[in-house]
Amino acid sequence: MPSASKQTPKTAPTRSNATRATVGALTTTISVSIPVFLVGGLAVQVREELDFSPAGLGLVVSAYFGVSALASIPAGALVERHGATRIARAGIGLSAVALIAVAVGARSLWSLMVILAIGAAGNAMGQLASNTSLSRQVPAHRQGFTFGVKQAAIPISTLLAGAAVPLVALTVGWRWAFVLAGLLACVAIAAVPAGELGGTRKREQGQATGALVVIGLAAMLAAASANALGTFLVSSAVSHGIGPAPAGLALTLGGAICGLARIVGGAQADRRPDRQVGTIAALLACGALGLALLSVRGEGALIAGVVLGFGFGWAWPGLMTFAVVRLHPQSPAAATSITQTGVYAGGCVGPLGLGAIAGTAGYPAMWTAASIAMVLAAALMLLGSRLLGRYRS
Repeated sequence: MPSASKQTPKTAPTRSNATRATVGALTTTISVSIPVFLVGGLAVQVREELDFSPAGLGLVVSAYFGVSALASIPAGALVERHGATRIARAGIGLSAVALIAVAVGARSLWSLMVILAIGAAGNAMGQLASNTSLSRQVPAHRQGFTFGVKQAAIPISTLLAGAAVPLVALTVGWRWAFVLAGLLACVAIAAVPAGELGGTRKREQGQATGALVVIGLAAMLAAASANALGTFLVSSAVSHGIGPAPAGLALTLGGAICGLARIVGGAQADRRPDRQVGTIAALLACGALGLALLSVRGEGALIAGVVLGFGFGWAWPGLMTFAVVRLHPQSPAAATSITQTGVYAGGCVGPLGLGAIAGTAGYPAMWTAASIAMVLAAALMLLGSRLLGRYRS
């Protein structure tokens, strides 16, 4: 059984290799995740031309994450067999194809959904390839920080999608925003560092599959709850008598804190590498408190709820990835594909399930249900931590 701190490459990672791997992971993550965020950022313009409702937008986003969940396990196997470099480039290529295809061929809700499914497969491939590249090219004592930086690329994708509205969509049209993003994704292929082009490493034996499944279930519940913030926060705040502008600013604040927390959390992981699943559980407990506060009227409760619920309750993905790859250095893609499936499954079922609760029982009931789900996620993370501890022993 491999040691948690053992480096699997034949030669130890160098600083230059680590820098290239980090830059490549950032550009890959942004490139493969931008299609769904761009659809969300340009939702008003896209919906107006393609003529579908907000419920249709929720269906498109849920379908995207559903395909990402289904593609994660096969994508992990591809990375282990063909190497991180090839699969990262293929994932970015699929994302670029999807972006340009949306610009050229999206004429209805259903055609948009089908095209985004291509980008969803590329998303799964790029994410798992990036995890593998970082685990093998970055020294063990810096991996926590690096995974935190990688996961901070997700809020960056959201900001880029938002910036595309005034810069491109409102000037030359929303389709040109997708064309530009597709061309930039093609350029990003060159940023993927050359590395292993084939599966030269032996598949790790004794993978802690049971613990990974438990952590994946926790990730599903946590992701479902956290994703509700971006989907329902503004409409929930308006129903409480708060204007959409303050609600939007609160969400922006939460996103900024989330990105910072992911980086800071990764830095502390390098100092306490054995306790990160417990740290995730603490973050989820804070997030559960924040979600509960969102059921209370008032701008103070709104800001506190977003800071805790989004800023801390959604700050854990990098820590989870770090904890998993640290125990599976010879098969990081296969191991993280299990937990990543949970994250994507949460992104799929969360908006649908919680949206149904909001529609039948109101937003306070929805936020209460999301808070309970995040508490359960924290409990499952603690159980997963104990199981991983046994595996480590």
